[in-house]
Amino acid sequence: MKSILSATPLPDALEHDIADKLALMATPRPKGLQKWSGVQLSLLIGLLCILVSGLSLLPNHLFDPELVQFTYIVGAIGLWRYGWWANHARRSELFMRYRWPKLKTERDKVWGSGWRPSHLHIQMTTFKENEAITRHVMRALCDQIRETSVPTTVWVGTGSSSDEHVIETFVKEEAADLDAEIVFIRQNQPGKRMAIGLIMRAICRTAPEPDELIIFMDGDTVLGNGTISRSLAMFGADPELEAATTDEEVIVYGPAWMRRWLDLRFSQRRLAMQSHTMSDKVLTLTGRMSIFRARLVCNERFIRTIEADYLDHWLWGRFRFLSGDDKSTWYYMLTHGAKMAYIPDATVATVEIVDDNGVDRMVQNLRRWSGNMLRNGSRALALGPRQVGPFIWWCILDQRLAIWTMLISPVLALMALYVQPSYLIGVALWIMLSRLTLSLYLFRYARS
Repeated sequence: MKSILSATPLPDALEHDIADKLALMATPRPKGLQKWSGVQLSLLIGLLCILVSGLSLLPNHLFDPELVQFTYIVGAIGLWRYGWWANHARRSELFMRYRWPKLKTERDKVWGSGWRPSHLHIQMTTFKENEAITRHVMRALCDQIRETSVPTTVWVGTGSSSDEHVIETFVKEEAADLDAEIVFIRQNQPGKRMAIGLIMRAICRTAPEPDELIIFMDGDTVLGNGTISRSLAMFGADPELEAATTDEEVIVYGPAWMRRWLDLRFSQRRLAMQSHTMSDKVLTLTGRMSIFRARLVCNERFIRTIEADYLDHWLWGRFRFLSGDDKSTWYYMLTHGAKMAYIPDATVATVEIVDDNGVDRMVQNLRRWSGNMLRNGSRALALGPRQVGPFIWWCILDQRLAIWTMLISPVLALMALYVQPSYLIGVALWIMLSRLTLSLYLFRYARS
């Protein structure tokens, strides 16, 4: 992938640059040695040489009699953690090799036969988004509405007139022929959750049929080629499917390290999602884009789950969620035992503009993602394995165990310092080797 600019381009240049990157993402993902440059291969070989030299030449105290118990504990935890990820990798491969080709064939057959939903609702929230990003979002959205030939209403939740003006101008200039209705809903209370609630109430007032479909998406989400048609067709092929989420890519204008970090996270997401969907569930219905069948979500309980979701804490009492609406919708679907899916060939691209060094944004993201997972995981566990499904229920439990297991290794390593300071050399080499191995495997799921 081309290098990401360190500074945000001017509006016109930004729009053209996003278009170039979207075109690159639309090409088939490179495989094998096609991903590697000479510099990258050289760096990998150099790192392997350092690791081999370290293992051969540096003192190894991992199995000293006074320290071997530390090593056994750390090794046992490592075997468990990597064994669990190896299980996900195995399930992911089974999904892509055996299950997905059958699902894809059936889906494409249904779409090719002329099946279409009776109506499509698209709810999108936006707030003072960059104009170039909004234009790309609307261009992809309008192009795909034309392609699907499905009666569509686009419900746009806004917090300012500026977003409405950009969208209105774009539609007049480039989508005047669009056979769809675009409805603006100006929110009267702050927060994305309230905007979604207002939109869902408006959709409910139209009295949608049970099998009408509703897309949830963000105002910075650009749809990849064929994303809407591929997503809708999944519901035509499987009448029991209630919700689905898509693949994700990211375009980052900011520090190069942050782009690589997000690429790594999305690679992990692909592996995990493919594993989870083998159990007809996922661990999140991502807010960037998810699709729901109207019959389960057009009701007051679902709307209030988004608007006023809360958690009771033994110390802090009751507090309302400000973010993480995708976890709330996911939990609601779990309470109904709903079938969910991940669609690997329906892709959306998120455009992230980071004006500073990226550290603050990274910390905020980690707090938000981990906090949402922690808060919603506890009540999902309470539903029990029969309601959630044994494998997914165990995945949720494993997330909570990982909070503590990840602390054991560094604590033991620090304790070992009092016996033999150079013990940390062996620990550092183990961390480098194990993480390199994991990264090389995840590289199979990345574009670059």
